[in-house]
Amino acid sequence: MGLFDNKKKLLVGLDIGSSCVKVCELQSVGKGGNQRYRLQKLGVAPVPHDAIVDGDIMDSNAVSTAIRQVLAEQKIKAREVAVSVSGQQVMVKKVTFPLMSPAELAESVRWEAESFFPAGQGLDSYALDFAVIEERPGDGNMDVVLVACRKDKMEAYLTCVAQAGAKPLLVDVDVFALQNVYEMSAMGARDEVVALVNVGANFTNMTMLVGNKSVFWRDIAWGGHRFTDKLMEDWGVSREGAELLKQGQAAEGRTPEEVEPSLSAISDSFADELGRTIDFFRSSFKVDRLDRILLSGGSSKVAGLTDILGDRLRVSVERFNPFQLIELDERSVDPAAVREIGCSAAIAVGLALRQVGDR
Repeated sequence: MGLFDNKKKLLVGLDIGSSCVKVCELQSVGKGGNQRYRLQKLGVAPVPHDAIVDGDIMDSNAVSTAIRQVLAEQKIKAREVAVSVSGQQVMVKKVTFPLMSPAELAESVRWEAESFFPAGQGLDSYALDFAVIEERPGDGNMDVVLVACRKDKMEAYLTCVAQAGAKPLLVDVDVFALQNVYEMSAMGARDEVVALVNVGANFTNMTMLVGNKSVFWRDIAWGGHRFTDKLMEDWGVSREGAELLKQGQAAEGRTPEEVEPSLSAISDSFADELGRTIDFFRSSFKVDRLDRILLSGGSSKVAGLTDILGDRLRVSVERFNPFQLIELDERSVDPAAVREIGCSAAIAVGLALRQVGDR
């Protein structure tokens, strides 16, 4: 099974994260330029701490149990799902090739992909796929995005999904799912430079768009667990207490106001990391500005994070609402629950927009 497949169908989005599993089911309404989406199901189930570490599944039974739980709680009958991968074992790269036939391109991609892999590893260890982004007859070139993922990592995710009674028909990449939901929301102006930043528990997924065209993808080994660890270290609270404090709730005798300096210190650290990545993008792609940053992911909700990033990076920073142009079927979803989950569901929504065969 490749990272992308060929048969067309709208799938259930299943986002398997280090701290929780999210599921989203959409219904396509209308056709052509009038096509829109209606939210049918949305749910979250926790994943035990250390069941997934640095994107690698350590406890497949715990993960498959969480998947089974969220599908059952939401009474989702469809079992054909889209899942995604991210982290250090997933590599995304844009490459420019001369215009060539599909067969020639497939061979050229295999040669180019060898530069992806760490020493001693090669195609036998990785699943490889690619898609043509743009053909430019004027200069005789084409832009192609290459994706490689370690087979053992991908197979571990697929096994957990199958154990939960679901059928994974498409494997996506987090940064592509994020880009997909942004494009559906039609938020961008044609001349904008936008950073989509999804802050998960262990990794931050980032894609840069110039004029609504994605040109740079990066998974940063930085996640919201750093806030949790800092609160546990500084204030002696449990992991559960730290999670509540991150969400702006009092816990174990501590108040959100009391622990604010600890949260701010980690937010400053994240601003440094994000700033370095943005500077690398600017220098590599000769882009001299950034118009705004859109934050998503569960850890994007940490109090004060958007303000600190905006001040440090001197750019507009806002939380991204993946549901802003999606209708709600209030017979099956609770609007209050949708607002509560909010920007943390961006990847799940992006996956639920996928059809088998998407590139």
